[in-house]
Amino acid sequence: MDRLLQLEVFSRTAELGSLSRAAERLRMSNAAASRHLSALEERLAVRLIERNTRRQWLTEAGQEFLQRCSTLLNELAEAEDAVSDRALSPNGMLRVTSSLSFAIIYLAPMLPALRALYPNLSVQIIAANRYPDFIEAGIDVAIRTREQEPDSNIIVRRIGQTRRVLAAAPSYLASHGRPEHPADLARHNLLIYNLANDPYSLRLSKGQAKQTIRITPALDSNDGQVIRGAALGGLGILIQPLYIVQDDISAGKLVPVLMDWALPPLTMNIAYQNRTRLPVKIRVFTDFLFNHIRRSSDPGIWIAPKE
Repeated sequence: MDRLLQLEVFSRTAELGSLSRAAERLRMSNAAASRHLSALEERLAVRLIERNTRRQWLTEAGQEFLQRCSTLLNELAEAEDAVSDRALSPNGMLRVTSSLSFAIIYLAPMLPALRALYPNLSVQIIAANRYPDFIEAGIDVAIRTREQEPDSNIIVRRIGQTRRVLAAAPSYLASHGRPEHPADLARHNLLIYNLANDPYSLRLSKGQAKQTIRITPALDSNDGQVIRGAALGGLGILIQPLYIVQDDISAGKLVPVLMDWALPPLTMNIAYQNRTRLPVKIRVFTDFLFNHIRRSSDPGIWIAPKE
């Protein structure tokens, strides 16, 4: 127990930059905190913190030890939380943001089962295709397509990669013909999601062959459901993730084209703030979402990871 307390005193002192503040945080006297730190340095036979009357600083050995010490303490805290959480039911409000399409197709249908399992957990869904700031928007979890966040305090977990397809209504193909080669797209009405990376360049590949087609769209929109609705009405050929249009394709309402040419896949991620102790409501929600996507998705929507 004393050894663990020594690690906590050292870690808090390094984190707060003050032995007295560390003692206050750990609810002990300055003298007791000083004894624990001295005992740790004596046991390790190395100076971890240099200090004088004006300031303190970590030695090289102290910096290396802090990294290992922090990892150990975090893992211990998470292990305790994981065991404690079994006796607790997540509660309160969980705020989740995602695109409208993802919210309709995956989030909303899973909520009844989630609520039945965790009746004290409420969920607020903010449908947005832009990426709001976590802190300003009060968001707990975000479903996003970018793989890195500018804020290093954000944890990003990959949900998976989904295929993107070109598809159109049978009525459109009957009147405009079916493209047989990427170059044929130049004479078709294309429906574009304008928040994609470089939305007006369409990159396709077939084996070693690659084609890049510049697009002048008949419609561009910042929402996949608007594009889907226009395609179902016969306006043109959409370019969308497969999970958005799979049901329409299965029902024959949309017909895929150029299936022997591949579009770059879309990476879907789940992001949340980095915390020493992840709240149980975030943990259960993310785990539930991962399982729900695997159970509810048709084969072929999500690309299997390479071994």
